[in-house]
Amino acid sequence: MRFLMIITAILLLSACSTHYPNQVITGQAFPSVSGETLEQQAMTLPDDLQGTASLLLIGYKQDSQFDIDRWLIGLDMTQTQVAVYEVPTIQGVFPRMFSTVINNGMRSGIPKPFWKGVVTVYQDGEQVQAFTGNEKPNNARVVLLDAQGKVIYFYDQGFSVDALNALRALL
Repeated sequence: MRFLMIITAILLLSACSTHYPNQVITGQAFPSVSGETLEQQAMTLPDDLQGTASLLLIGYKQDSQFDIDRWLIGLDMTQTQVAVYEVPTIQGVFPRMFSTVINNGMRSGIPKPFWKGVVTVYQDGEQVQAFTGNEKPNNARVVLLDAQGKVIYFYDQGFSVDALNALRALL
């Protein structure tokens, strides 16, 4: 238990070790990044999502999960039909060294049927953070991709009903 607390503290300190200003990425192609689902299946985003609109809920810190959960609840309550992926994205060498411990921690808190929709990005974490910006890292980065991997909606200000409705209007 103590080891897990130490790892969590280190992750919180290093999760956003390089600061990037928030960006406006609507209209841009999402960068090609490698990750792995909690089912241990390799994925390349956005390449493996080609052909259908997909929503990425990107989190840079453990505390991002609160915002991601609000988005998931809002999407569920409004019966929004879109493929959704949670994308925990951590930059730095140290988190990569403990990716198995981190992923096992997530597996213990996420029901197994949802593991295929959680794609952890470690090696390319800095690339994603530089693309979206990582100011206010507790806020999820909500990225709607079209069928070709182009960003058609982006929001990073924390959950709001207006933002959810704007997203739904694009779908």
